[in-house]
Amino acid sequence: MTELTLLSDALTVGLQHDAIAKFTVLQDALAVVEPIADQLDDLNVWYPETVATGLVFVGALLVLYVLGRLTVSPLATRLMNARNLDAHAKKPLGKLVNFLILFVAISIAFGMAGLGSFLQSLATIAAAATLAIGFALQEVIRNFVAGIFIFAHKPFRTGDWIEWDDNAGVVEDISLQVTRVRTFDNELLTVPNAELTDGVIKNPVAKDQLRLKFDFGIGYDDDIDRAAEIIVEEAENHEDILDDPAPSVRLVELGDSDVALQSRIWIANPSRADFVKTRGEYVQAVKERFDEAGINIPYRDSLPPCSHTYPVTGAETGDNFGSGRK
Repeated sequence: MTELTLLSDALTVGLQHDAIAKFTVLQDALAVVEPIADQLDDLNVWYPETVATGLVFVGALLVLYVLGRLTVSPLATRLMNARNLDAHAKKPLGKLVNFLILFVAISIAFGMAGLGSFLQSLATIAAAATLAIGFALQEVIRNFVAGIFIFAHKPFRTGDWIEWDDNAGVVEDISLQVTRVRTFDNELLTVPNAELTDGVIKNPVAKDQLRLKFDFGIGYDDDIDRAAEIIVEEAENHEDILDDPAPSVRLVELGDSDVALQSRIWIANPSRADFVKTRGEYVQAVKERFDEAGINIPYRDSLPPCSHTYPVTGAETGDNFGSGRK
């Protein structure tokens, strides 16, 4: 019984303190609103208290928002610069900071205008925002969270060549909601961020080196060692193909009509243009050398994918027929 009495007394004291705090806030608000209302009343303005409340709210909102933009925004910019964030990350985060400044300014303005305490204002706005988000902005929030994931984990950046599902292109812009990608047919794709984070994204240019693979098919009567030498020599002769990791050749398949030799070469600072240009020049050079050496490339009814790309940071170990420069 004593414990219940103590609990009741504690609740009573707490409610009294809360009431006193609310009354204090109301007094502070009235101290601002009443003088303005008196002056408006002297000017015969209709509904002076309502007009005064509105003026205090708008005035406080403007002053607080401007002060926030002049102080908080530059501070946030300096913090982002100190963390070496990319330009594509600074823009949406800057917008988020400005939104928070506006949110806080509105909440404080409500309190100064006598429309409720600061915490009550925050709770009211947050509840309304949560309700709106819950019923109308589910997909927006999903993309927003995905955008935060992209900024935090950086699976790709502006200027990167990425591939996902059946699409590929160069990233032009990243926001908190969507990512804009320019395809190699010069089409602009606006992709919701959730679509990129829900699946597998391939970023061939995430590292400093990119491995290219190409399968050359030769006849069963042709000299495998000689073909492998030609493949490696042409890789060594191409200025855009790296010496380290060294180019290599491996026998990967004994087909119905040919023997498949897979060439593995590396290029530095890769881009889509570098990849296409280097591969085309290299394959053409090998084909011309095969023709000179009398090495046949049989016709195949069905060909496997002729090239694959993998971002790597070092050489891959294993036996091979050919090796790069010593």
